[in-house]
Amino acid sequence: MSELKSKHEMVIEIVNQVASIAAKLGIVHNTTDDVSLDGRHITIRGNKLLYFGSCGYLGLEHDPRLKQGAIDAINRYGTQFSSSRAYVSSSYYQQSEELLSKIFDNKPLLLLQSLTVGHMSNIPIIVGNEDAVILDSQVHDSVQTAVQLLKSRDVHVEVIRHNRMDMLESRIKALKNNYQKIWYMADGVYSMQGDFAPVKELFRMADQYEQLHLYIDDIHGMSWAGPHGSGYVLSQGNYHPRLYLTTGLTKAFGTAGGLLIYPEEAIFNLIKNTSKAFIFSIQMPPMVLGATIEAAKIHLSDEIYTYQDEMKQKMEFFNMTAKKLGLPLINETLSPIGFIGVGKPDVGYNMVRRMMNQGYYFNLSVFPSVSYNNTGLRIPVNRLHTFEDIENLLTEISIQLPQALSDSQSSMSEIFKHFKLVA
Repeated sequence: MSELKSKHEMVIEIVNQVASIAAKLGIVHNTTDDVSLDGRHITIRGNKLLYFGSCGYLGLEHDPRLKQGAIDAINRYGTQFSSSRAYVSSSYYQQSEELLSKIFDNKPLLLLQSLTVGHMSNIPIIVGNEDAVILDSQVHDSVQTAVQLLKSRDVHVEVIRHNRMDMLESRIKALKNNYQKIWYMADGVYSMQGDFAPVKELFRMADQYEQLHLYIDDIHGMSWAGPHGSGYVLSQGNYHPRLYLTTGLTKAFGTAGGLLIYPEEAIFNLIKNTSKAFIFSIQMPPMVLGATIEAAKIHLSDEIYTYQDEMKQKMEFFNMTAKKLGLPLINETLSPIGFIGVGKPDVGYNMVRRMMNQGYYFNLSVFPSVSYNNTGLRIPVNRLHTFEDIENLLTEISIQLPQALSDSQSSMSEIFKHFKLVA
């Protein structure tokens, strides 16, 4: 008799099945045919498509200053600087981190290869054995993966429903007499539906409960929001003394790498001296750092506010147009991630194929990334898209969605029911 499958094996099997279905339909695991990219279009299997799938929200990866910065760094330092930073860093690192620190009110910070690597180095060090961790149910998978490393030390970890501050406060009250610190880990901007953490309320709670420490991943809030593009979290208030902010350069900033920002020098030095990523991993290549320096200069100028305003106008237009067309827009915010609910997974698969046939490509959010009946069209908008691009995309979705729903014996009312929307 075969043994029962573990939860881990079941999750792996489900993810594999979903990916296999999507790959067979030609909506994932694709490769571009393009010789060069313009930030608006992408070519897949010979078909040129209007591309709403990039998280490069400001389009800075196409800025000639960033490209030249990368080229100059290659010419000066070659394609890599192969050394652990524990021994020696390229001069580009010092320049990058000094400029990035200015963006974050001169707070001490570390620039690592990725934010995933950053979480796995950061969390096991800052969370003590006598601490408790509370995870928002939708916090990014990279944070959840890093928290798994704490379980071998029997650190108390629990999960609460998404953005439920009443539940968070209740758990703080229940835990505060038994644990030294209570960590709440969340995203500033959630990557699937583009909704926000209630940052102002979190800061208020941190003022009220001195044991509460906030660990927030704001990679999807970087650049398009906040003073000098410091992100959504810092657009909501000054840096809180118990905020451990993490973000990254792989989205709107236009380059690569994860940023770990610290409220005080002592914890910064502890991470620098003991984190595995800093000691054992290879450093980022000079060309990425060269581009990062140029992007940081843009953020430290008034130019960044022009870009932010352009993004705001486009997301206001996106929301207005979606509502005018009667589309089930989920979480109407000004983040650059639009999310249109479609309900069942097969409706989502059908919609992506239909839209590709009409010349559009975007992301599909499907189980297990979201609940089974909460499948949606995840539509990142970037600054290089035109208002006409946005209007044409949403108009075509409004034409195709009723047909896809009919194919699956579903309806618009079912979508509203699954997402708890008011028709």
